[in-house]
Amino acid sequence: MKQLRSRLLLPLVAALVVENAWLAYPTVRDRVLQVERSDVRRGRELATRLGCFTCHGPGGSGGVRNPGSKSDTVPAFREQTPMMFVHSDQDVREYILDGAPAAKRVRESYRNEMAGQAIHMPAFRNSVGEQDIGSLVAYVRAASELLGPSDSAVARGAEVVRKNGCFACHGEMGSGGQPNVGSFKGYIPGFIGPDFADLVRDDDELLGWIRDGSIPRLANHPIASRFLERQRIQMPAYKNFLEDDEIKAAAAYVRWLAGGTWRTQPLVSR
Repeated sequence: MKQLRSRLLLPLVAALVVENAWLAYPTVRDRVLQVERSDVRRGRELATRLGCFTCHGPGGSGGVRNPGSKSDTVPAFREQTPMMFVHSDQDVREYILDGAPAAKRVRESYRNEMAGQAIHMPAFRNSVGEQDIGSLVAYVRAASELLGPSDSAVARGAEVVRKNGCFACHGEMGSGGQPNVGSFKGYIPGFIGPDFADLVRDDDELLGWIRDGSIPRLANHPIASRFLERQRIQMPAYKNFLEDDEIKAAAAYVRWLAGGTWRTQPLVSR
């Protein structure tokens, strides 16, 4: 009986050792797993390293005072504010590379306007590479929510998602990457890339995540369930807070985000 107990206990102890090592050494985990790192997430990391949030506010939320400027503050990346300054991704690129688009820099009135304010947009042309620029543009586009879906049902889902703060956890436009201690990959998954495909096999599972905060396929799995329980940030269950049509609309919007058309739609200025 004692030998039998030892045989049963040994695999359990081994599993616990592996699990705790997995959580304790994220660098090993990252090498073993296909850790998702979207261009939007990379752009956010670059913006942090380049000091963009020093002037544009935490996470690009704005609010840093700029005496002498028209708005009295440095513009935010959020709440579609960039639509007042840019017409295309190329404009965003030129702001990053040269401090402003060429069409503005050639105007004497614009140069005088810039000279009269305390804080000026720096030029990063000699500090970033082409891939960096692409990631930064993707981040600004995602963070500002410059575009929305034209389909009415999906647009309703966008309202539900924004109202309930889903991007606070799932990243700008569902780009993922927010840290989550104790989770399988160490972060909250987004709506784009292989993580989404692994976690959402069909529409029923997508609705289940939103409605119940989990799905049976993982909640009933002996290993996956442990990670779901141990992760510090849990997916909320919205079944008591949203109507069925709101949940379906949110799911439709998530599908729209996962499709990625928002990345290439032309920007439309106000």
